[in-house]
This record gives sequence, C-alpha cells and structure tokens, in this order.
Amino acid sequence: MTDNIDEVRISLQKFGWPDYSIFLAMLSICAAIGVYFGFFEKKSKSIGDEADYLVGGRNMKIFPVAMSLIASFISGISLLGTPTEIYIYGISYFYIMGGIIITGFVMMTVYLPVFHDLKLTSTYEYLQTRFDRKMRLFGGILFIFSQIVWLPIVIFVPALAFNQVSGIDIHMITPITCICCIFYTCVGGMKAVIYTDVVQSLMMFGAMLLVIIKGTYDIGGLDVVITRNVESGRIEAPDTSFDLTSRHTIYSLWIGGFVYWLKANAISQNMIQRYLSLPNLESAKRALWIFIFGVFILLSICCYCGLLIYATYNECDPLTTKLVKAKDQLLPLLVVDILGDYPGLVGMFVAGVFSAALSSLSTGLNSLSAVLLEDFFKPFSKTPLTEKQTKYIMRGVVVVFGAICVALVFVVERLGSVLMLSMSLGSIAQGPLLGVFTCGVMFPWVTGTGALVGSATALSFMTWLCISAQRAITTGELKFDTKEISTSGCTYHFIPDDSMSMLAINVTAPTTPSTPTSSDFQIYHVSYLWYTFLGTLICIIVSLIISYIFGPNNPAELNPNLLAPFVRKLINRSSSTDVTKPSKCNLIKASESIYVPESPSMKRAYHNGDDVESRL
Repeated sequence: MTDNIDEVRISLQKFGWPDYSIFLAMLSICAAIGVYFGFFEKKSKSIGDEADYLVGGRNMKIFPVAMSLIASFISGISLLGTPTEIYIYGISYFYIMGGIIITGFVMMTVYLPVFHDLKLTSTYEYLQTRFDRKMRLFGGILFIFSQIVWLPIVIFVPALAFNQVSGIDIHMITPITCICCIFYTCVGGMKAVIYTDVVQSLMMFGAMLLVIIKGTYDIGGLDVVITRNVESGRIEAPDTSFDLTSRHTIYSLWIGGFVYWLKANAISQNMIQRYLSLPNLESAKRALWIFIFGVFILLSICCYCGLLIYATYNECDPLTTKLVKAKDQLLPLLVVDILGDYPGLVGMFVAGVFSAALSSLSTGLNSLSAVLLEDFFKPFSKTPLTEKQTKYIMRGVVVVFGAICVALVFVVERLGSVLMLSMSLGSIAQGPLLGVFTCGVMFPWVTGTGALVGSATALSFMTWLCISAQRAITTGELKFDTKEISTSGCTYHFIPDDSMSMLAINVTAPTTPSTPTSSDFQIYHVSYLWYTFLGTLICIIVSLIISYIFGPNNPAELNPNLLAPFVRKLINRSSSTDVTKPSKCNLIKASESIYVPESPSMKRAYHNGDDVESRL
C-alpha cells in the first residue's frame, strides 16, 4: 500500500476546463431553446397563451414527446441509484421490467383514453368532474406535497456526483443549474421543456453508453464482467417465493412494480401533461410504447453499470474503504477512474446526469404551474382571470417553486440517513392517488363521499406504514441483505468505520429489507414494492364500502366519457337506461358529452380564461 485514502480521493478529481466547457455548453443549449420558444417562435392566436404554455398547443410531435417522457421519468436518482442497487443487492431489480410492460397495456386501455378524450390540462380536474370539488383539492394538495419533497432530492443527487468528480461544493453548482432550468421553463413553457428534454435524453444515453463501452473494454471484456458477478451471486434467477417480506420476489416486482409504475405514469400530472400535448389518442399510444422501449434500454444500461462497478472493484469495495462518502457516488467513481485521463469525457457524463435532473425539475415545475393555475387560482377566483394575470401566475409559480426547491437542498443535505424517510413521505400519496383515480375510471358505483373517505383512510395507513418501516430500519429491527464484498485487493491505506452513516439513494423508493430480525410478522415488514399496491387496494375497498353504505351511484347516470372504455361497454350491455340525462350534471357540449356539476365554483373553473369549447 502506497497512498492513504485522502490522497487517492483527491487524485480522482480530474475535472478540467474541457469538462467544464461541455457542462456549460449543455446549460447554454437548454437556455437557448427556452429563449427561442419564449421570444422568437410564432404562436397561433387561436390556441392562446395558456394552452401553448402548459400543453404545447396540443399539437406536439410523437418522438420529442416520447423522449421527453423518458428524460422526465429517469431522474438522476435513477441513473445513479440503479447501478448502486445492482452493486449492493444484485440484479433482481431488473426483473421489474415485466411489471413495466404490463403497465403499458393497462395504461393504453384504461387510463389514457379517459384523460385524452376529456382534453384536460390538470389531471385533478377529472376528480371534480367525476366526484366533487373536495376530491379535486385533495388530489392537488397531495401532488404539490409530493413534488416539494421529491424535487430537492432530484437536484441534490447529481450535485453529489459533481462534487465527487470535481470537489466543488454542491451549493455552488445547484443554484447555477437550477437558475438555468427555471429560466427556460419559465419563458419557454411546455415546448421548451420537451425540446430540452430531447437534448438531455440524448446526453443521458450517450454518457451511459460511453461508460459501459470503455469500462467493459478496460476490464477485459463482457465475459469477465459476467463471470465475476455470477460468482458473487449478483446475477441470479428471480425469487419465486411467496414471502411478502422478501425484498424482491417475482411477484413483488411484477405486481407491486406494475402498480408503482402505473401510478407514476398513468395518473401523474408530470407524465399525463405530455401525453395531452399530442393531438390525438393514437399519437399518445405510440409515444407510450416508445417511452417503455426507451426505459427498457436505459434501465438495462444502468443495471449493467452496476455489474460493471462490481467487476471493477470486486477486490476493493469503495464503500468499506470510504473512497466514496455516499452510496450514490459509486458510478461517478467508476467514471473518473476509467475516463479521467480523457479530457471532456467526465464532463459529458456529469452533463448527462445533470440532464436527467434538469428534465425532472423542469417537468415538475411546469406541472406545478398547471395544477396551481387550474385547481387553485381559477376555481377560487371571483372573476375570470385575464390573459395577463394567467401569464403572470403560470410563470410566477415556476419561479417561486424553483426557488423553494433550491432552498430545500440545504435541508436535504442535513437529513443524512433520514433522507430515506423523506423519500418515504413522498411515496405515501402514491397509493391513495392511484386508488381514487382507479375508482373513478373503473368503479362507477363509487361516490364522492366514498372516494374521499377511502383516500383519506389509505393516506393515514400509508403514513403509519412508511414511518413504522423507517423506524424499524433505524433501530435495526429490519436489516438489509446485501451481496458479498471484499477489500483484500486494496492498494491504499484506509480505516474502515462500520458505524459510518452513509446516504442511501434507492432507485424508486426507500427499501424495506427482506429479513426482519423479529420473529413476529408486522405489516411494515413487507417489501417496499408492495407499498403503492396496499395503498391503492385499501382506497378502493373502503371507497366501495362507504359508497354502498350511503347509496352508490347509478352507473347508467354517469357520463360514459369519465369511465374506461371497457367499463362503458359493460354498462351498455347491462342496462337499457338512457345515459344522456345524468341526474346531477349539466350537459355543456353535446358533441363532446362532457358534464360539469352544477356548482357555481365548477362553472367558474371551466369558464375562466377561455370558453368551454376552446378548452375541449
């Protein structure tokens, strides 16, 4: 052994001016796209500034939207967290692709037709049309909460990667990158977000491909990577046991993973807003499958990076030696190790990781702008908003919430090991939201009262479940089962510290370990992949029970456009009731069959800004 750990760590910080140039070029291109769509693109007067800003005039092209969906969904957490997941726990997470494919079929046939036919801007408008105003506010508040919790983490994770390769403090880089993102999102709207996402998605793919090609070549080829990971048990067949506490089984990955991805893609404002920017349902379906194919490719690349990290450091674990201070810095370590001697290549990787973060941030800010305008400002405005007021509100929301996210990075940095708890809090709302939307499109008997009680019950249960699980992890009641590691081949001095608390960023959500130390089964011992499924199931069951106690809806009296296509067919077959005369709704446009409750607040919500027909 020749060097100590600090000398090795400093020697790996090889971020030179070519790398800075590439990183700044990425930011400059994104800003230029925002300037173009904000100040130079000719806008159609018939569309209106609101529709152009929030949904791109509903006339976007399929490929850019699909690339935007990929870039928005695959954040820096995924790019850095997935390889860490594979390195520590093995390849079992990759089998979630089965659940993702199922998600595509369900979304295409159940959820997407409803949202696209209604021509909504905010998905939570649906909750008022289907149930009542309370449900719309409930859904909007949960969405805002989840974004405020999630977006600062999205910013913080790539900042750690930048710190690993350059040594620059995270609080120097996060304001610069976020100001650029806030700028192009604010001035360019949805079109700027989508086209910057195209650039950023190409950067992501290019950076990750560069790592796996160069890393595989340096280590001696694909067979070396496969052999070392098979010997360590990281490449393994899926677990087929029925144990709910097992961290990853084929059932939790396919069923639980399917429900998790369904919520994240089928009813998320961040994603649906892009599908609604396309001109018709067929275009949205094509974009959906391009998105799933792209996610499959990118997820495969990320998983292979995890195998490559182990094959490279199989005899000297960087976590044990503290060569990296955080688990999610494993991939940046590999990058500087194999690409550090080539000017500009490390900069390309960092630009790719930050591209993933910026795409998620811009998507979140644009979606917050839509939700705040449509679900909070318009319904509560006593007079219709003018075009100028609408413009200021949309852009003001982006600036204000962007600044809040930057400020919260200081909080995230100080959470330490409690950061997983904050990620749990973000996942609390997933099950209740998916449950209430599923009740709306698939269970016509559910009433507004039933949906509110069901979603509130599910929210309370998920809050208790996530907090209990995190407390069990903190106290050691639950422990993680990890794959073997070794430090026998290290060539530098280090002092292992088993008590060191390292930040853990997981690929999708906080993980619940598979082996409880307690012999008594507790519901919070279940795998994290079942969280969304449990929340959804509780919401649906309680909603149905409460609805039948107080009197369910008559399915024949509901507007069929609010229901999934197969549910419409079932109702038509089982009832001869005239569905064109709903008992509690007014028909506002016969050709579109869109119904709005009679309350004055709802009428204001739909008549603010533009007339109803232009919105439809």
